Amino acid sequence: MVGSARTSAIVVGVDGSMSALHAVQWAAADAARRHLPLRLVHGLMFIHATYPGASTASQGLYDGTLAQGREWLRQAREAALAVSASLDVDTDMVESPPVPLLLEQSTTARTVVLGSRGLGGFTGLLVGSTAVALAAHGHCPVTVVRGRTLDQPPPTDGPVVVGVDGSPASEAAIELGFDESSFRRVDLVAVHAWSDITAAKALDMPGVNIIWNEVRMHEERLLAERLAGWQEKYPDVRVRRIVVRDRPVRGLLAQGEHAQLIVVGSRGRGGFAGMLLGSTSQALLHHAPCPVTVTRPERAR
Repeated sequence: MVGSARTSAIVVGVDGSMSALHAVQWAAADAARRHLPLRLVHGLMFIHATYPGASTASQGLYDGTLAQGREWLRQAREAALAVSASLDVDTDMVESPPVPLLLEQSTTARTVVLGSRGLGGFTGLLVGSTAVALAAHGHCPVTVVRGRTLDQPPPTDGPVVVGVDGSPASEAAIELGFDESSFRRVDLVAVHAWSDITAAKALDMPGVNIIWNEVRMHEERLLAERLAGWQEKYPDVRVRRIVVRDRPVRGLLAQGEHAQLIVVGSRGRGGFAGMLLGSTSQALLHHAPCPVTVTRPERAR
């Protein structure tokens, strides 16, 4: 369960960028809300030169890189404590590339948080390299903090939006969506999107005389059934159900315009076998107007 299985720190990747500072502030607010410690980590990436006579120059560069990393962590810690002065904040710098470092951190973290773009340490290669790798392989939920526009802080008001499609990853997202809504004391918007193809398969009516009103009623029932048990566990959360005949990413992006967080599973029921991160979650990581949390089924972590 989200509330009991993971009670350790919230981990944030720090690389000195404004985007990473936004991630730190977002994670600090979440840590304060949940009374959890916050761990700020920086991967020190340095290639030691081995050519003759390089040791002196190499040591100087290494010391400079080390000092820069320490300064970035100091700034990040200061930003976190500005959110909540009583927060338990730990910093750590490890000589490691970002992906293996954060994957290791994800084995014990409640969640790993990243900025949407950075200076090259954690999120520099667009959102793609680090965030997608973590979302696909991480052992805990991964949040990429995004704003309405580039370099803008993330929104702090509006509901939590969760994508629902009936897959195991979607079930994990529903649980996390209810948990986030409860802690934030906001509504949960559950979005279920379907297309002509998925509806035909669901009703065993491949392409012949589909009555779309009946299909919509069928999809609405499926959504209600997926949410029913969780609404009993979280009676404080008000749920708004949205069923759209569209591609999932478009429905989620539309609802995300007024949301403070989107929660999705790593791969939906439409993905190919063996695919670790689906097209919907990847598109949201790159284009959502608010933070996006990607979660995987517990058994897949």
